[in-house]
Amino acid sequence: MQVFKFGGSSIRNAGGIRNLGEIVNGNQECKVVVISALGKTTNDLEDLLSFYFEENDFCSRKLNEIKQFHFSIIKNLYLGKGFPLKHEIEKSFNWLEDRLKDKPGNNYDKEYDQIVSLGEIWSTLIVHTYLLTLGIRSVWMDARDLILTDGLYRDARIDWDKTERKIKHSIQLDGEEVYLIQGFIGGAPDGSITTLGREGSDFTAAILGNILNAESVIVWKDVPGILNADPASFKNTEKLEEISYLEAVELAFFGAKVIHPKTIKPLHNKQIPLFVKSFENPASIGTIIHSMNWKVDMIPIFVKKDHQILITLRPRDFSFMIEQSFGQIFSVFNRFNIKIYLVQTSAISLSICADTDERKMDKLLSELNKEFQITFNEEVQLVTIRHYTREAIRLMTEKKQILIEQKSRQTVHFVLRDN
Repeated sequence: MQVFKFGGSSIRNAGGIRNLGEIVNGNQECKVVVISALGKTTNDLEDLLSFYFEENDFCSRKLNEIKQFHFSIIKNLYLGKGFPLKHEIEKSFNWLEDRLKDKPGNNYDKEYDQIVSLGEIWSTLIVHTYLLTLGIRSVWMDARDLILTDGLYRDARIDWDKTERKIKHSIQLDGEEVYLIQGFIGGAPDGSITTLGREGSDFTAAILGNILNAESVIVWKDVPGILNADPASFKNTEKLEEISYLEAVELAFFGAKVIHPKTIKPLHNKQIPLFVKSFENPASIGTIIHSMNWKVDMIPIFVKKDHQILITLRPRDFSFMIEQSFGQIFSVFNRFNIKIYLVQTSAISLSICADTDERKMDKLLSELNKEFQITFNEEVQLVTIRHYTREAIRLMTEKKQILIEQKSRQTVHFVLRDN
């Protein structure tokens, strides 16, 4: 049994959905399919949410663009007549339109999850109906009832015991059915929607693969596999034929976009291989992530993470930085759910490179400023090079100001800004 995951870039139009249908129809081992939102829908819904909170007049226009995009795909797939779930999408858009007429709540993260999660609902309704037209026995599943989480919005934690019971009760693998499930979203104990973190559909596929003891999980991308750099930023990238679970975790944590950071652990726990394959060339091998007890000569791998903030904290009384101070600082970041990617210490200072969240950063800095002197640099870039060489370092740092450099045997990190 295999779990397939299709990302938004793979199903950005009607042609992509037809291609998905061919891949699923041609593989009898595929029993579970995880779907992301179509194309750039998640980005569009994030923009919609910003307009909503800003009470911007563009809100209704953006909603109409999103709606027209989805219904144009329905039309191009010839699903207009006899489309059994069309009314569900219409009802969902009507709900969203009414919701946007009300004042937003005080909890931005909760509002985010209730609105942005709709992209996956719409995409799976459309793909499910298309699969039915191909004669595939598609079963639409609601991830809100299957992937059960706590109430931490935008980065929910899985309740593994409850999720396992639900999935094993709901999915029967001995028939011909193909179960279609939304990625990225889950359900909180109070019945509200949670999300698993940006690009969390990979994690959903790994959860299902673990619980259902899949032979493999295949993530279908618009690239030939895992490359040694983001092709949007680098020329002459090279495909990696195979990497270890450890290598994948390192790359994902520091910002490689190809795999969600939480994806690897559920698969590693049961030694389930993860394949990253080309959506446009499904017969190609792609890249395999698995256990490796042999040495492989690795080329430099480049990961860039933009829109970071570098914060340096010093005690106001010029005392040493001690463990108690570290715990106090990290607890503040945890409370605001701000992810930290790099830490550097000295006798009297602690520097942290972290994600920037405009809605939380002022409050975070204000809280830290009660106990510490603070300096910070915004819009810095965190660059990680695995298996670095001198030439690789030169390539990434020339014409840049190095604010922090950290180097180990296999990895070097730089916090950079433009000169």
